[in-house]
Amino acid sequence: MRALLLCSALLLVPALPAMAQPAPPVVRLWPDGAPGSAQRRGEAEAVKDGIYFSNVHDPSLTVLQADPRHANGAAAIVVPGGGHRMLVFQNEGMLAAKNLNRIGVTAFVLKYRLARDQGSGYSIENDAAADLRRAVRWVRAHAQEYGVDPARIGVMGFSAGGELVSLVADNPEPARTGKRDALDSVSARPDFQVLVYPGPLGVPAQDAANAPPAFLVAGSRDSCCMPPTLALYQQLVAAGVSAELHLYADTGHAFNVGQRGERLSLQHWPDRLNDWLADGGWLVPRGGRKPEGVPAP
Repeated sequence: MRALLLCSALLLVPALPAMAQPAPPVVRLWPDGAPGSAQRRGEAEAVKDGIYFSNVHDPSLTVLQADPRHANGAAAIVVPGGGHRMLVFQNEGMLAAKNLNRIGVTAFVLKYRLARDQGSGYSIENDAAADLRRAVRWVRAHAQEYGVDPARIGVMGFSAGGELVSLVADNPEPARTGKRDALDSVSARPDFQVLVYPGPLGVPAQDAANAPPAFLVAGSRDSCCMPPTLALYQQLVAAGVSAELHLYADTGHAFNVGQRGERLSLQHWPDRLNDWLADGGWLVPRGGRKPEGVPAP
């Protein structure tokens, strides 16, 4: 009876509210405003259902640092997809970043200008790709501040974000015009690239021979993005670039980091990425040296 009374009393004790986690820091990539955004710089971003973002005119990075107990100095800039009309910021941004955190990688989720957002006036090749290049430069310039190795900074893009990765990693940078600052002298070339069902822009690559090592993944039934994924893989291998490809059977587009769909293999594809990062030496502190066999930028 005493035990029953004690259990009843415990059930009546109100649960303590969960401690709210502080929001991750956000840094602006262009303190004086992104080029060509002056007329719309003050507009607020649009948010749908708390997970989809659009109307981006002030590109930024949301910083998710790896736990210091197992941080290894590797970093990745995560580039969400969304057809250049919106950003699938949670499923293809924050969740991917948290997966990277679990293996000791510090992640930076990019909000970039959307060329196909209504009335945006931006271009994919010049503006959105410039935001990703700026992000690589910014992370490399601030590497010490975040405990990051400046020689182990990768980019990871989904769908439209994968197009930006290919434009930046596998193609030459266009000639830059207009006002420049100190960050422009920092290399914008990533050290490794992860392309998740990337779109066709940037393929065929115009600078495949100088591309960084690549991990590519797509669904075999993705009519939009499987063909460019396969074509880029073949081009990189032919150019002598280290590359790994995973095509999943009976799978279409937008499986995110495995939380969409019933296929067990899809739920585990991030594990294959983790294996690739480990095998390539990207998860090992190297004192500013690249893994063996990786060309310098």
